[in-house]
Amino acid sequence: MGSSSSKPEASQTSHVWKASSPVGISHDIVESLQSSTETDASRAQTLELAVQARVTSELRKLEAQESALLKAAQEKLTSEPLPENSPEEQQRSRQTVSKEVEALRARLDKRKQLKPVPETVEKARGEVVRCLLENDRRPLDCWREVEAFKEEVRRLEKGWVEKVVS
Repeated sequence: MGSSSSKPEASQTSHVWKASSPVGISHDIVESLQSSTETDASRAQTLELAVQARVTSELRKLEAQESALLKAAQEKLTSEPLPENSPEEQQRSRQTVSKEVEALRARLDKRKQLKPVPETVEKARGEVVRCLLENDRRPLDCWREVEAFKEEVRRLEKGWVEKVVS
């Protein structure tokens, strides 16, 4: 296994072609092929370089077309006159905008109005506050007042949900 080297020897690199039948190719062509130093790798590399050169030239041509189109579009935009509003139109637009702003403010002010809390909820809240002030060292003694307050809030929420759903 190790007796022969993995690289071919120098004497084996020359190609000798012996045809079994007469060749229809001239002897000069056969000699030029045998004496050629071009290999498969060099042919592939030459082909790859040619392809890269073609792709590069096509990309440059496309870039030139795109830049021309962009330049034309920019010139078209700069050549069109901007519509100038007269002072009357500007004043009218300011007036309409200010009217719209005022209408939005009025709608927001309506939404900010809170309904007064029912008397029962306010009374239960007052009881919780009174109990916590009296039992400032023992707030857990106020559980009854807290439960009463929660029940009032539950009733208020249930009424609101029923009003919204129906």
